[in-house]
Amino acid sequence: MAHPALESRAVDLTAFVVTFALILPAEIPDKTFIATLVLSTRFRPIMVWLGVGAAFAVQSAIAVSAGHLLSLLPRTPVLVATAALFAIGSFLMFRGAQERIDSTEQIAEEEREIAEITATGHRRAFAVSFAVLFAAEWGDLSQLTTASLAARFDAPVSVFFGSWLALLVVAALAVISGRWLASRLSFTVIRRVSGSLLGILALLTAMQAIGWSPW
Repeated sequence: MAHPALESRAVDLTAFVVTFALILPAEIPDKTFIATLVLSTRFRPIMVWLGVGAAFAVQSAIAVSAGHLLSLLPRTPVLVATAALFAIGSFLMFRGAQERIDSTEQIAEEEREIAEITATGHRRAFAVSFAVLFAAEWGDLSQLTTASLAARFDAPVSVFFGSWLALLVVAALAVISGRWLASRLSFTVIRRVSGSLLGILALLTAMQAIGWSPW
């Protein structure tokens, strides 16, 4: 039985919007973005987008399932654990913002890795795109965040679609104008914004865990 404070709803607009808003900026400077960009230079962009989109769907479903199972535990431990996961995500984002990011080097490195996989031809565009992104997303910050949000809101459908749509938008940006964006966006600023959002959510969830509900 779901907790009153984490009441499960088939459609939760707040959960959808919060999930989308957190996942989208978190993934733009991510390896996922770079890998999709490189794949789109080797294969038909539409096949790459469909392949990575399918991988994102599976990964989001797994993350949401894990988070939903976590939400079935007693209320306070769930909130404490979720706040801790948000805090970890925030820390990782801010730590990443301190690193010097050279998008040209990242793209070149990803091209070398993918060249070894895609040397057999373009007919496997969908399968290769799916495999590359499916492997890259395990343990990724977006997966951690999605699981945390699924536990926090207990609205698995809304969290799933919020996460998946954000990832599809990131993939589309990478396929359509990835190199242009990589050369102009400040990944440091994006990571700081994402870290701040995750930090705020960690604080609000921790406050609810001790008995004060901000929403």
